[in-house]
Amino acid sequence: MKTVVNSLGRTVPLEVPGVGAFEPYLSPFGKIEAASGLRSAPRPVRAAAPCRDKRAKSLREAIEKSGLRDGMTVSFHHHLRNGDAVIPMVLAELDAMGFRNLTFAPSSIPDAHDCVADYIRSGLIGKLYTSGVRGKLGQLLSSGEAGIPVIIRSHGGRARAIEEGSIQIDVAFLAAPSCDCLGNINGVQGPSACGSLGYAITDARSAAHVIAITDNLVEYPLSPKISIPQYLVDQVVVADSIGDPAKIATGAARITRNPVDLKIAQDSFRLMKASGIVQPGFSFQMGVGGASLAVAAYLEEYMAEKGITGSFGLGGVGGYMASMHDKGLFRTVFDVQSFDAVVTKSMLSNPNHIEIDASWYANPFNAGALVNNLDCVILAALEADTDFNVNVLTGNDGVLRGASGGHQDAAAGAALSIIVCPSFRGGVPSIKSRVTTVTTPGETVDAIVTERGICVNPRRADLLEAALKAKLPVVDIEKLKAEVEKLTGTPEPIEFDYGRLIAAVEYRDGTLIDGVYAAKR
Repeated sequence: MKTVVNSLGRTVPLEVPGVGAFEPYLSPFGKIEAASGLRSAPRPVRAAAPCRDKRAKSLREAIEKSGLRDGMTVSFHHHLRNGDAVIPMVLAELDAMGFRNLTFAPSSIPDAHDCVADYIRSGLIGKLYTSGVRGKLGQLLSSGEAGIPVIIRSHGGRARAIEEGSIQIDVAFLAAPSCDCLGNINGVQGPSACGSLGYAITDARSAAHVIAITDNLVEYPLSPKISIPQYLVDQVVVADSIGDPAKIATGAARITRNPVDLKIAQDSFRLMKASGIVQPGFSFQMGVGGASLAVAAYLEEYMAEKGITGSFGLGGVGGYMASMHDKGLFRTVFDVQSFDAVVTKSMLSNPNHIEIDASWYANPFNAGALVNNLDCVILAALEADTDFNVNVLTGNDGVLRGASGGHQDAAAGAALSIIVCPSFRGGVPSIKSRVTTVTTPGETVDAIVTERGICVNPRRADLLEAALKAKLPVVDIEKLKAEVEKLTGTPEPIEFDYGRLIAAVEYRDGTLIDGVYAAKR
């Protein structure tokens, strides 16, 4: 395998066997600016004779009619997160039908879906394109024993890859919380309502064949809201259950009660305020980590007190953002993924809570990704380094246990990108000389906030001046690293075998920002 060192000093392959050639990452925007005028991949034509009912008798019959063959690509969306029942249901059927060497291309893989590891071992899955990998699957891939190509893409990068043809979806399986017999779908009604179907919309537009799987078949036509229209859906399958929406807001999507996280959230908000960016017309996104979500509480109180009305909230939308919208603190919410049932109700009842697809959200190769209009984004991190590079994908042991998500997309687009993380976890420092894996380049990160101080990127002299003027606890990132290491010690670097690639990590423009390699035994 031929490798090259990219502009961040990371070793990346020039070609991933079974996938194709890649360019090394060079800069946050150079490739994007050069992409204007490129042609998108043609979309498949799915002409159909007049039809009054698209229901298949069973999932197996729908798969047989789809034309799926060994080696093809199947996609899924993860809006039901850990409550999703469609991915295990479909993979079990495909395995029972004897399919092999499929490319599995979900928008992400929920923590609960350890079954994916079993289907890699069985040979059902021969390639993996996703945003994140955790649990049993992460351990399998990180061991180097799976031996399949894995490409990690951000949410915006996945939308770009689908539209440009780097991902060609043969059959998209859509979890459809509410659906009629001709395939009109929404995500806001029914016992498995999950809110926005932003990632599914992108898949439905580009897939050669689309199968909707629903546990809430309604009278035609579906109303009052249609997220995916019938002309994008080929077949409808009725199942007993597509999932449990009560498990959407589990794990990382819950609000923190941890005093350290609350301190980090408070200082993050103070930095936002000091920057002068919280003004009428303000736009905002937060991640799903505990401290990220807690920032919203401080922001809400301040905006209400000062009578500030923001322009829009964006992203994966949680209860705090929906609540701020309901109170009139933001005129509009753009929602690509909903994180709890409160958000689902808001989207159904409020016309200014707008469902968006993944391309509108963050595709760098279109003329108007919403992340480019963000004033501020709050994002979590597993670790960061003294060059402000951030890792949200691999743990201290090099094992895959996270997701790129929209992290690098929002950091690149926002006027102010703030990373929040504790100074150490489990006795291991969060600020290092070199992160295990770069998922978001330091060139797009403005500040890192820990409970021990705020580190401002030297590229943002204006922000540093504002923070010092506001008497915020600013600390040099090298000094913070040294201070924490006095408590924790300096961790021994992991030795990687650069001849054994576990996963290639794309930047949102399709270049490789890093590789994940097997640790030396």
